[in-house]
Amino acid sequence: MVLEGAERMHRFPRIDRLPPYVFATVDQWKMDARRKGEDIIDLGMGNPDLPTPKHIIDKMVEAVQKGKNHRYSASRGITKLRQAISDRYNHAFGVEIDPEEEAIVTIGVKEGISHLVLATICPGDVVFAPNPTYPIHPYSVIIAGGDLRGIPIGPDRDFFEDLLTATKQTWPRPKMLIISYPHNPTTNVADIDFFKKIVEFCTDHEIMVLHDFAYADLVFDGYRPPSFLQVPGAKEIGVEFFSLSKSYSMPGWRVGFCVGNREIVMALRRIKSYLDYGIFQPIQIASIIALKGPNDCVRGIAEVYRERRDTLITGLGKIGWKIEKPKGTMFVWAKIPDRYGEMGSLEFSRLLIKEAKVAVSPGIGFGQYGEGYIRFALVENKHRINQAVRGIKKIL
Repeated sequence: MVLEGAERMHRFPRIDRLPPYVFATVDQWKMDARRKGEDIIDLGMGNPDLPTPKHIIDKMVEAVQKGKNHRYSASRGITKLRQAISDRYNHAFGVEIDPEEEAIVTIGVKEGISHLVLATICPGDVVFAPNPTYPIHPYSVIIAGGDLRGIPIGPDRDFFEDLLTATKQTWPRPKMLIISYPHNPTTNVADIDFFKKIVEFCTDHEIMVLHDFAYADLVFDGYRPPSFLQVPGAKEIGVEFFSLSKSYSMPGWRVGFCVGNREIVMALRRIKSYLDYGIFQPIQIASIIALKGPNDCVRGIAEVYRERRDTLITGLGKIGWKIEKPKGTMFVWAKIPDRYGEMGSLEFSRLLIKEAKVAVSPGIGFGQYGEGYIRFALVENKHRINQAVRGIKKIL
């Protein structure tokens, strides 16, 4: 009887709903190889390697010297940072954001999305998300107790046909759609007409929209991504998240924000007021400087990723692995070569570590429709990327 009681006490149903984290397996393989002294080139996790621009660091150092900045901050972000967010949206997209009611600072986008879904989704609520997609999009729904439905995306799929089919076949009706363009991991990009269709569809079916805009500035070859909120009516049904992690190479600083529909923003503000006291204030002050410019550093960071993209795709093309150049993100989404197709993305990733000494992310880790692909993260310099290509050549 004591054993049965102990078993009940240590069962955590919310955690039990989470699937095994595939990337932890790949990370373990990578670490095992490194412990043996092998030089593994890590193109797996999308962890920016470029330093944060100096003017942002200088402002952080200045602000941290002032004792008044060491007190608890505001969970929704300091006023001047929310104003800087509003100014950025007005300048970049022509979208007016009320800094008091329509903007909130988050501890990175991952935290913001997780808590927003927790605040708005009840057990049994249906949420749509593309498949494959960035793991926190589906996992946040699972953690909140929602019912996740994946909408397949791929070169041979019509997203809106699949979305309509899923809506017709779903009961209760879907409550939320989570999307992200430029898209991680597939690198797909969207135009304003795509978002117009999203707004029309979700308005007609009374579906909330959560758009993750983390890669808004990492775009190439003349492509300029629109904001979801540029579409008339978008603010009535949804919100958009942005992260400073990629645009300003500030991943460890953990600064993001959510803008858009005031009721949805208020739900996030309410739950965060119970859970945190906000980001360390000197980080918020430095983030104001980042958002207010200059933007040369953002363009410079994007150019580095473009050069790495070209180096990887050109190199792989020369050894017979043809991949289309992505117009956005810091990733390359690659179909597994035909001769290894039956192996599956997880085992192919293991082969790359073992034989090519290169770590990547298996497509299956992003959802079942990611099978057959792997994702390269452009987080090594061009010399190391060329070294990775030479390693991959051995198995191709």
